[in-house]
Amino acid sequence: MKVIGMRNKSNVSAMQLEPQAETRIELGNSSRRFALRCLTLLPFMPLAACGYRMRGMVALPFSVVAISGNPSPLLRTDIERAVLTGTDAKVAVSSKDADLVIEILGETYGREILAYNSNGQISAYRLNIQVAFRAFDMAGEEVVPESTLYITRDMDFSVSTVLATDAQTVQFVGLMRADLAVQILRRVSAESNRPAASKRF
Repeated sequence: MKVIGMRNKSNVSAMQLEPQAETRIELGNSSRRFALRCLTLLPFMPLAACGYRMRGMVALPFSVVAISGNPSPLLRTDIERAVLTGTDAKVAVSSKDADLVIEILGETYGREILAYNSNGQISAYRLNIQVAFRAFDMAGEEVVPESTLYITRDMDFSVSTVLATDAQTVQFVGLMRADLAVQILRRVSAESNRPAASKRF
């Protein structure tokens, strides 16, 4: 199983439609992508000063993507948003309507103590998220073998600002999860563009 790590510091179903219907769907998807791009940027504004940046989007070489397996609702939403805002692909509800299926095999969240202050109180945490997945095409051919992506982020903590820290934790976890969604697409793009011979090694 391949594992890739990263650390940061601080419906339309695929079906046969008439031409006019296809035009309406394309316009609808364009408007939806524009709206989602605007909404996606909002959470990043208050954290820009903290040095957190999400990696860029990718060009996915597939037309319709479906998410299967057991992703949390939030992870599913993040992957679908990444597809709609960063690629020319659509999102299908059913795997049978897609030419790429991303299957989420596992998803774990963790927080560990990173440091203590001179009084023996916790002064920093390390947040981490790990997602196991694989991807295959409409013929059932494996595009990405079972793999695990993970991301960590160090966060300062103070007992005097517990509520603020909790709210910040929720924001950071959301950004980390969104970043992992993009990394999944980047991995799919990289693997699908590799020569067939090199995929055997």
